[in-house]
Amino acid sequence: MSKPVILTGDRTTGPLHLGHYAGSLKNRLRYQETHEQFILLADSQALTDNIGQIGKVKDSVLEVAMDYLAVGIDPQKTTICLQSHLPALAELSMLYLNFVSVGRLQRNPTVKEEIRARGFDKSIPAGFLCYPAAQAADITGFKATVVPVGEDQVPMIEQTNEIIRKVNSIADRDLLKEVEAIVPKAGRLPGVDGVSKMSKSAGNSVNLSANPAEISSAVKAMYTDPNHLRVDDPGQVEGNVVFTYLDAFHDDVEEVEDLKCQYRRGGLGDVKLKSLLDLTLQNLLEPIRERRSEFEQRPDDVRDMVREGTRKALNRTEQTKSELFEGLGFFRL
Repeated sequence: MSKPVILTGDRTTGPLHLGHYAGSLKNRLRYQETHEQFILLADSQALTDNIGQIGKVKDSVLEVAMDYLAVGIDPQKTTICLQSHLPALAELSMLYLNFVSVGRLQRNPTVKEEIRARGFDKSIPAGFLCYPAAQAADITGFKATVVPVGEDQVPMIEQTNEIIRKVNSIADRDLLKEVEAIVPKAGRLPGVDGVSKMSKSAGNSVNLSANPAEISSAVKAMYTDPNHLRVDDPGQVEGNVVFTYLDAFHDDVEEVEDLKCQYRRGGLGDVKLKSLLDLTLQNLLEPIRERRSEFEQRPDDVRDMVREGTRKALNRTEQTKSELFEGLGFFRL
């Protein structure tokens, strides 16, 4: 019996960070044991709001691939591939734009929020607006039926399923299966400033390759409870970034819960909490950083791994495209 196909991916605009690890990387390590997993390095999609920084996107391809390998993604179990070298995905994107209106794209909550966050209100790049169709192409090109996403990306999966239903309706048969979104219970990890989610563009992230000094500096800068001025003061756990990170990364759940109780009633200082988190993150990232350093010495091997994964993905996506075009009744030469 064949394994279910799962597709995950990241825009290649910089190194992976703790937010990626908490939200998806741990799951990807698990999924590679139970699913046929593809990880798409989405360099083409990254250009929708980085067209003036093509060099940055290009340079990030191997950087992101190294991060995946460093955390334990096994290229023998997971296929890592490059979006820009899979032409069938672009062709399917163009096809799917015929199944969705401009108005529907503009109403997509995820697109609306991303447009607002990037200041695109007056001048939206067409490629950015059309991303839901492109994501539908990415997913269906691999015939994935499972896609791990954050809560904010669920509307994109809903729109993918709308396109799938329209394709199947026109073909009068099920050419494609609908997709299930898997949303991590932990949600999105906030940035160290506590203001917004962790992201490279906001400058509030801790990279997986961070050195010990960078980790300690980030922990010291973390937002806690502004009203917790003295050790004896009762403190607030909710919205406290240090506790959010301890929940995400500290192995001893009971210890964290005990610390929360102490903090709420008073008698526990922020310095002690941050020292524990610093130690936790140092222990987590040290082996990742060491493995990544090894891959940095072998860039050609990493490039070969991406090339081989892309070759495998090329065969898969071209086959899917051919089946769809034939199923929809395209002219055959």
